[in-house]
Amino acid sequence: MNWLYALLLGYLDGSIPFGLLLSLAAGKGDIRQIGSGNIGATNVLRTGSKWLAAATLLLDLGKGWLAVFMAWRLLPDAVAFAAGGVVIGHCFPVWLKFKGGKGVATNAGVSFGLAWPIGLAYALVWVGMLAFTRISSLAGMSAVVAAVIAAALLDYVEFVPLLGLIALLVIWLHRENIRRLLNGTEPKVGSKK
Repeated sequence: MNWLYALLLGYLDGSIPFGLLLSLAAGKGDIRQIGSGNIGATNVLRTGSKWLAAATLLLDLGKGWLAVFMAWRLLPDAVAFAAGGVVIGHCFPVWLKFKGGKGVATNAGVSFGLAWPIGLAYALVWVGMLAFTRISSLAGMSAVVAAVIAAALLDYVEFVPLLGLIALLVIWLHRENIRRLLNGTEPKVGSKK
C-alpha cells in the first residue's frame, strides 16, 4: 500500500494552487480569468507583480521538492509515486475541477528532490532557454526533456521512466503553446497575451 500512500501524499501536496491563492490574497483577482487562465507563475506575472510570480514559482517548486523529500524519508520504496503524484496534483487539482498548472516548476522541485544534479541540469536549461528566447513554454518544455537526458547521462537511470512520463505529460499540456510556437504567435515573457 505504500505506493498508494505516496501517490496520495504527492497529489494532495501538488494540488495546493499557490498561484491562485497568492493572487487572491494580494487583491489581484482570479488569475484563471486573465491571460492563459493558468495558475502557474507565468500567468501570475501577467498580473503585473514580479514578486507574486516569483513567490508562486518558488512555492510550486517547493511543493515538488517536499513531496519527494517526504517520500524518501517515510516511503522510500515509493518515491516515484510521490513524484508523479505531486505533478499530477498540480496539473489536475481536485479543488479546481482538475484544471491546474502545466507542471514545469513543480517538476523542477521533483528533479531536485530525486537528485540535485538532475535538478541543476533542469534549472540551467530552463533559465538559459528563458533568457535566450524569453518564451516560457519553450523553456519549460526544454527543461523537462533535459531532466530525462540528465538522468540518463548522470547515471540516475532508475528515474528515466518517471521523468520521461512527466515530460510527456508536461509537453501534452503545452500542446496549445506548441501550435502557437509553430505559428510564430507564442507570447514572450513580459508581453500581454
